[in-house]
Amino acid sequence: MKILKVSIIIIIFLVGASALILYSFYEYNNKEEKTLTTVNRKNIEGSFIKLSNGVTHYQLEGPANGEVVILVHGFSVPYYIWDGTYEFLVKNGYKVLRYDMYGRGYSDRPDVAYDKELYNTQLLDLISGLKLQGHVNLAGISFGGQMITNFTCQHPGLINKVILIDPAYENEKPVAPKYFTLFNEAVNSDQRAWGQLDDFLYPRKHPEWVKRYLPQMRYKGFRNALVSTMYDYDQNGRQSNTCLNSTNKPVLLIWGKKDKTVPFRFSDSIRSVLKVDFFPVDDAAHLPSIEKPDTVNNKILSFLKQG
Repeated sequence: MKILKVSIIIIIFLVGASALILYSFYEYNNKEEKTLTTVNRKNIEGSFIKLSNGVTHYQLEGPANGEVVILVHGFSVPYYIWDGTYEFLVKNGYKVLRYDMYGRGYSDRPDVAYDKELYNTQLLDLISGLKLQGHVNLAGISFGGQMITNFTCQHPGLINKVILIDPAYENEKPVAPKYFTLFNEAVNSDQRAWGQLDDFLYPRKHPEWVKRYLPQMRYKGFRNALVSTMYDYDQNGRQSNTCLNSTNKPVLLIWGKKDKTVPFRFSDSIRSVLKVDFFPVDDAAHLPSIEKPDTVNNKILSFLKQG
């Protein structure tokens, strides 16, 4: 009996000690130490608008009567991913909008499911709230390409042309329970930040990339937004692209030939069901608009001017 009691005490002690170690490890690595507020946003470049699910950070420039182009970023890098392309299109007479999706950058992090409805509603609210006139052109990179594909299927009457840059194809949900993935994101936050360099073919050419990524990680809700998207954003690549094809919108598909994030071979899967103007980019990985800006931006401009 004494041996049993001692064994139970030892087990309880080990469980408690393990829990304490895990908690300490979590707190040490957890970067989410602030709540995003108006004060935090005071000196942030860009503008803010209150939408149905929270405040959205955006930038909108160009002539009042200019043709509208909306730039949608990827899974976790906020709207600065469009640096260069944004300025280029404004310079060429377009009215250009870029924004941070909920949970990213300096937009709110609502405690909701990050599913198709949330992302589509945010974009629809922006178009309405900013009173963008006429049919808009949508450009999406990586996850943003996936998102605008689904948005166009849901709201084809609002859209003129679609531009997809290395678009995400399938969402494979993690097999682990959500709480485990949340913990993993917390204790491996540095890996999440430094992993963004994998999107480049020549990461050494972008020494400031990780530094620019880190500030958004300090605000509570960033990690939850990413993890919820992993679990709650349902996506069937073939089905979505078949749907986009049925809308009969002109589509430009741009892809870096050396992409390892969303491998180049997925371009074949998309083109098997979606009619596109296909533009493969040599010597570029997942972000050809950054690695080959002149080549990609001029192609985008040419595509927008057609017809």
